[in-house]
Amino acid sequence: MDRPAAARIPSAVWALGFVSLLMDVSSEMIHALLPVFLVGTLGASAWLLGLIEGLGEATALVVKMFSGALSDYLGRRKPLAVFGYGLGALSKPLFALASGPGLVLVARVLDRIGKGLRGAPRDALVADLTPPALRGAAFGLRQSLDTVGAFSGPLLAIALMLLWDNQLRAVFAVAIVPGLLAVLLLQLAVREPPRREPAPRHNPLARAQLRRLPPAFWWVVAIGVTLTLARFSEAFLILRLSDGGLGLAYAPLVLVAMNAVYALSAYPFGWLSDRLAHGRLLALGVLLLIAADLLLAAAGAGALAWAGVACWGLHLGMTQGLLARMVADCAPVQLRGTAFGFFNLCSGLAMLPASLIAGLLWDRYGATQTFVAGALFCTLSLGLLLLRRRA
Repeated sequence: MDRPAAARIPSAVWALGFVSLLMDVSSEMIHALLPVFLVGTLGASAWLLGLIEGLGEATALVVKMFSGALSDYLGRRKPLAVFGYGLGALSKPLFALASGPGLVLVARVLDRIGKGLRGAPRDALVADLTPPALRGAAFGLRQSLDTVGAFSGPLLAIALMLLWDNQLRAVFAVAIVPGLLAVLLLQLAVREPPRREPAPRHNPLARAQLRRLPPAFWWVVAIGVTLTLARFSEAFLILRLSDGGLGLAYAPLVLVAMNAVYALSAYPFGWLSDRLAHGRLLALGVLLLIAADLLLAAAGAGALAWAGVACWGLHLGMTQGLLARMVADCAPVQLRGTAFGFFNLCSGLAMLPASLIAGLLWDRYGATQTFVAGALFCTLSLGLLLLRRRA
């Protein structure tokens, strides 16, 4: 009898998953508390929160473009990943030192530059290490382990907040430890596979090289962009339930709940993506995001709001590994890092307006209209999926 797919996934992919887990513990300890720190402690507006979140995430996704292309040009992925994880770890003390939104913005951008540097080379490395028949399961596994860190970080933040009487800055200072452990594990446990044959170096961003990316890849890019517009920063989920009466120390529970669902669903849906039509799975994921938006639009901090948070997490589990699998399947191996980088560049360009629009709608019209607008952008994604199927 064949062993389950997870048992055949290379050990280096497992190691990359645990590296992601540790770094997400570090990042989410801060991210889970950052909205209430900015708005409650430093007196920032929801628009400024949206600006900081949008700039941070957009920076990460834009940097992924160039790090992915550079990894293709050099023929090496790991050094860029190590540098990116290291920069992310070393940015954490700045949050603890911040006395105003300016230094928070600097720290957030530096942290997201690190994420951008490591993201595309790491995803390309997962694809390089994994046989095509297991690629969906491998991306799902890495995403699942990453997301375990994403809800473990907020849980640790809650415990420290209760232990230290809501000392936000002390929690931020602790976050550097798992970040440094992630860098150490990556350096010691992941060995990059050698290229099968040396190839002449070409600029991956040259027009002749980009023409090698097929139309199917650009369809995936277009769908990813519209989903980014629909799925603004998760900081607004925290703010939604905080406005509904959720206590300061328990604000991280929003990300815990969302990421617990995300972690439990990412690997099973990655496994399914190796066996089922990608378009149908993606469409179901978009419908789940519409349900999440409508639930959050209608509720404060009650059961409906928590159901919306769970649907948001299930949407991520169903779509994020799937989109990575679709990018990997479309791209030539010599342009795999560039393809992941381009996908994230286009998504990054959409992230800033998505978070700014969410913040403006929140300040002017309230939370309900923010989430209704997200649902409307979701319908645009469904339209693109229908056009892709016809094409």
